[in-house]
Amino acid sequence: MKRAYKYRFYPTAVQAEQLARTFGCTRYVYNRALAERTRAWSQEQRRVTYADTSKMLTDWKRDTETAWLSEPSKGPLQESLRQLQGAFDRFWRKQTGYPQFKKKGRSKESATYFSNCFTYRGGQIRLAKQTEPLDVRWSRPLPEGAVPSQVTVSRNARGQYHVSILVEDTIPELEPADRVVGLDAGITSLYTLSTGEKITNPRHERRDRARLAKAQRVLARKEKGSRNRAKARLKVAKIFGRIADRRRDHLHKLSTRLVRENQVIAIEDLSVRNMVKNRSLSRAISDAGWSEFRSMLENQADWYGRRVVVIDRFYPSSKTCSVCGVLASTMPLTVREWACRCGTRPRPGCERGEEHFGRRTDGDSLRRWCETAPRLGCGEATVGETGTSGRESRGDSRSFTAERTSSGTTPATGWCSWRSGSSPERTSRTERYGSARPVASNGVPVRALR
Repeated sequence: MKRAYKYRFYPTAVQAEQLARTFGCTRYVYNRALAERTRAWSQEQRRVTYADTSKMLTDWKRDTETAWLSEPSKGPLQESLRQLQGAFDRFWRKQTGYPQFKKKGRSKESATYFSNCFTYRGGQIRLAKQTEPLDVRWSRPLPEGAVPSQVTVSRNARGQYHVSILVEDTIPELEPADRVVGLDAGITSLYTLSTGEKITNPRHERRDRARLAKAQRVLARKEKGSRNRAKARLKVAKIFGRIADRRRDHLHKLSTRLVRENQVIAIEDLSVRNMVKNRSLSRAISDAGWSEFRSMLENQADWYGRRVVVIDRFYPSSKTCSVCGVLASTMPLTVREWACRCGTRPRPGCERGEEHFGRRTDGDSLRRWCETAPRLGCGEATVGETGTSGRESRGDSRSFTAERTSSGTTPATGWCSWRSGSSPERTSRTERYGSARPVASNGVPVRALR
């Protein structure tokens, strides 16, 4: 598979000037092509393709007013047109909104070079139309015998330069593990595992909140367009970058540990975009980085042969007892603990993690979870295929089925896969187990509290 390795490099004054011109040219080509495509559709009802914009780029280079487009390499300019075409493709598939214009200082500054626009010899990278190689700090070596097929140079808001090298790499899969785990996202604890472990929320933004507020107040007092304002903006960007780096490092280490220790990881499908609309919790939710963590988890699981199971966001895990599977009738947010008829006192904050795969990782609890929760096929121990319940499976019935081998034992490998299908039993959990009446932590029924 293709894998990118990112390194930091320090350009010379000449290289920095050339890269700045390249970033500006790519942004200009993108914006002008977007304007031409928008005008053609709004005035002539005509669609402009990537091939048409590529021909326009040739004419722009020949024009005396935009002859400076010939100064940088042709590769980054062509790539900006491909990125615009990809933006329109996602818009037509209704995945994103209409493409927006890029603005200097607000959009990411990057340029992509393909194999015919750079050379890689002796562990050094030299970009097209540059006489000196890049001063790359090789924090880790590239795979042995790897040949870069694409190089992306970028500059962030802190003024740091990075180069991302795309190579073909073979990632060996990890040995199959006999553990499964369920994760429940939170704010007090970043994640609560089904094993009972609670991952502490580092709250990276809170650690630098006073420093960030002071830097932003200083920035607000500076005159727009002045050099002092540019220096103050750089200080704010450095604080934001420090927070983002710490958060990314922590999430990478956590996702790597979970992927190495567990064969199957269950997480809940959260609508973070809607959750951050809560003005009281938006800062804490954004600082937690739930979406970024899920992307890391899915990518690493795909690399190392693990499975990530996404639980439907409408699955009532907080109202379900992880021991006997009883489904409570109501569960207000004020209830932090409720009594089940089996004698268990589940806590909603922990039940979401425990109910994802059962309180324990043995075969009995896992089979019980498969019968009461999303019906995912399993054997005695762990599982192996990604499955997500969709809209048609919301409620008590799920679009999965529990299957076992004919002998009633697990396969020889010690783990089996979850298979999608329809369950032969369509009875609801309430019909099967009845319902439990939630009570508050002091033992008084919820209805009495109202």
